[in-house]
Amino acid sequence: MQRIMIIRHAEKHSTGGRERGVNLDGVHARHELTVRGWQRAGALVRFFAPVAGPPADPAISTPRAILASAATAKSPSLRAQHTVRPLAEALGIGIDNAHPDGAEAAVAAAALAAAGPVLIAWHHSHIPALVRAIAGADLACPAAWPDDRFDVVWTLDRRDADGGWRFSQVAQRLMALDRAEAI
Repeated sequence: MQRIMIIRHAEKHSTGGRERGVNLDGVHARHELTVRGWQRAGALVRFFAPVAGPPADPAISTPRAILASAATAKSPSLRAQHTVRPLAEALGIGIDNAHPDGAEAAVAAAALAAAGPVLIAWHHSHIPALVRAIAGADLACPAAWPDDRFDVVWTLDRRDADGGWRFSQVAQRLMALDRAEAI
C-alpha cells in the first residue's frame, strides 16, 4: 500500500498577535515559525519516528521521503521546510523543496514517484488542491484547512484492489491545546 501523509507547516505568528516568528538563530523573522511552531517541529520527530517500534497510530508511518514547499520571492516562508527539518535530520534524509505553493500537480507527481511512505509539509490553503492532485477530484475530504489548525495529519492510502485512495485524518495531540477532533 502506498501512503502519503500531509501536514500543515507548524505555528506561525497570528495577524495582530503578540507572538512572532524566530529563525534558527533566534532572531525575530516574519516568515518563520513561532517558538510553539519550533516545539511542534521537534515533537513531530517522535510522532513519525518513535525510538522503539512503529508510530502509535496505524494510519501514520515513518516517512522515507519528505517534501516541503519551496520559498520564493512571492512566498518567502521557510515554515514548511523548518517544520520537517528536525525529522529529516533525525532520519538522515533530505527534504525535497523543489516545488512552491501553487505547483500542487508537480509536488503530487514527485510524491507519487518517491519511495513511500511520503510526508509533505505544505501551506494550509493549498492542501485540499494537493490532495485532489494526488487522489483525484472525487475523493471525499474537507474543502478547506482551517486557519487555526496546525495539529492534524491528512493521510492518503492507495488501496491495492482498485488503485483508488482512502482519506483519513489523525489528530497529532502533541502539545497543550491540540484538539482531538479531525477537521
